Amino acid sequence: MSIYSVRVKLALIYPPACDPTAPYPAVAALAGFLRPQGIEVLPIDANLEGFLALLQREPLALLSDRIERRIASLQRRRALDHQSQLDLLTLLRVRGEAGAVPGGIGAALDVLRASEGFYDAGLYADAVATVSAGLRVIAAAHAPMQLDFTAYRTPFALTTPDEIARDADSERDPFDGYLTGELVPRLRRARVDAIGLSVCFPGQLVPAYSFALKLKAAFPEAHLVAGGPAITQVLLRLQGRALAQALGSFDSAVVFEGEHTLLALCRALADERKTPRALHRIPNLVLRDPVLGARVLPGPPAVDLRTLPAPDFDGLPLDRYLSPHLLLPYDPSRGCYWGRCAFCHYGLAAAGTACYRERAVDTVVEHLGALSVRHNTRFFYLSQDSVAPGMLCRLADALAKAGLDLRWGTDLRPEPYLTPERCQGLRRGGAIACSLGVESASPRVLRLIDKGITPGCAATAVRNLARAGIAAEVMCFSDFPSETFTEAMATLAFIERHAPHIAAFIVGRFELTHGSRVARDPTRFGLREIWTVQGDELGTALFFAERKPGKRDRDRVRLERALEQLASGWLLRSYPWAGSLSTAHTIFYYDHFGPGAFRDLAGQARGRILGKLPASRFSRFGLHKLARAQQHEAEIWHEMTHVRRQVSRQAYNELAAQVPLLRPGHRRAAGRGTTPR
Repeated sequence: MSIYSVRVKLALIYPPACDPTAPYPAVAALAGFLRPQGIEVLPIDANLEGFLALLQREPLALLSDRIERRIASLQRRRALDHQSQLDLLTLLRVRGEAGAVPGGIGAALDVLRASEGFYDAGLYADAVATVSAGLRVIAAAHAPMQLDFTAYRTPFALTTPDEIARDADSERDPFDGYLTGELVPRLRRARVDAIGLSVCFPGQLVPAYSFALKLKAAFPEAHLVAGGPAITQVLLRLQGRALAQALGSFDSAVVFEGEHTLLALCRALADERKTPRALHRIPNLVLRDPVLGARVLPGPPAVDLRTLPAPDFDGLPLDRYLSPHLLLPYDPSRGCYWGRCAFCHYGLAAAGTACYRERAVDTVVEHLGALSVRHNTRFFYLSQDSVAPGMLCRLADALAKAGLDLRWGTDLRPEPYLTPERCQGLRRGGAIACSLGVESASPRVLRLIDKGITPGCAATAVRNLARAGIAAEVMCFSDFPSETFTEAMATLAFIERHAPHIAAFIVGRFELTHGSRVARDPTRFGLREIWTVQGDELGTALFFAERKPGKRDRDRVRLERALEQLASGWLLRSYPWAGSLSTAHTIFYYDHFGPGAFRDLAGQARGRILGKLPASRFSRFGLHKLARAQQHEAEIWHEMTHVRRQVSRQAYNELAAQVPLLRPGHRRAAGRGTTPR
């Protein structure tokens, strides 16, 4: 206990929507730092708890009934406007799943938590299919919404304060029942003085703002603070009144790494009566200002990692995660040791990536050993932007010498340092998987993004890791500005050529982010212009146009088909399931079956929903006609984001009103205005 005892009880909440298979490091890292300083910390994984509250028989059955009532109401109409067409299409597509999932969800969750079923590829596939169907049912019942373990989106999410409040409405927010029925009473019993929300990923932004609105109403006297990479990257772009508006219901927000700022905040809250202006002297704390709107006192963006204790997972529901074993995250380093890739803006940094820092190897060994014993696990994910291979090799040697029988994965940059001997040393020290940022197999694109490697370097690293018995995962993306079809196909050819050594892979699509070098110097990378749209008051969406597009539409179709054909050689799944990169379940499968697990399972165990599906039903409006609403929706959003460059509900409604009404059993008739009932 610190001599500086602080009588503040702080709830640290990790909101949806994220991976529920293992804890995330943010809350545990903050708890590990604050508790020795005398701060009483109540850690809450609201992501896990919120999803578990929804993925149960009774809640899903109620949503199934809700879907049926909504379908019946829409089917009775004489004509459907554009939004009603979209809603009916969404509901009909999940109707069978909505009937089946409630009966199978309990067995699916049991499979994910028990080794016997988890390692049965067929049972696992069925469990994943059932849980994924449950998420689609939840989203459809709250349409229009996209919801999974990486995303929580509604069409106008976060654009204005009114839209934030609209998304928080109890009928639109699927987590409202958990928050009001479980979380608020728990916080009230705990008598917390401050509530912090750790917002690490974009998929958490909408729930975080919704949570904040309701938590502030329930606890008006408690100090409500936000922090984490996702909220940091939003707030750093704003100033003055725009920054104040972005705070929403939060009293303050921490930008950059939060340990010292959050400690200073807790101490200031304890002394607030003595020094009422103490909060305004805290670096990196965003506060409202009567003159400017809001401001932040600049401070150092990074902490000295060598001074930080181990993360503290005590109080988190470690026995409830959707996994048969516990995997813990740990940060032996922070930031990216390369830090030069032009496309990257990640983590707690105003631009690019955070500066690179390491813990002492002996300290890491001590921490991992203690965490392994305390929580009875040997599985870890070394979580950071990208660790220096030299540090990782020293750590692996130290773990082996200490006799710690651990299994771990991490993210690496493929480079010549990863020789056969060093890769064998990584394996002896417990390495089971390394996810490599290959990005592209085009030498020109690699030079343009300043990756500092060649395709040959990447191939050698993959081969050396695989031959040492380490699962080599490959991360790539297409459509970097000016990339041609031939260059994109070279990346697929690289994966195909080295398939025997590649455990799993992903080929995403380039997305422009605000703090990347591409966004800061667009002409250097072949962009004609970049823009945000009027009405997006937080500026979360960023659009761009190339001077000379490297691909035609038909090239993109050919690329997608080639990628689909290539992927058939592995059993690849979406995050966070086994077959996705850098996830707990994938680590467990490598440990159980070996690094070739997902090549061996290719073409098998694709999954069916646990439970009996009801007979298919058809719409009187015709499913093929309803499906046209998707194209109309894409055209409406293209008009707003690329032509008008203004997004608003009014503009959307005006454009949607131009979509012809759909009537049952007939060709669509032109019409505007309110849908007849």
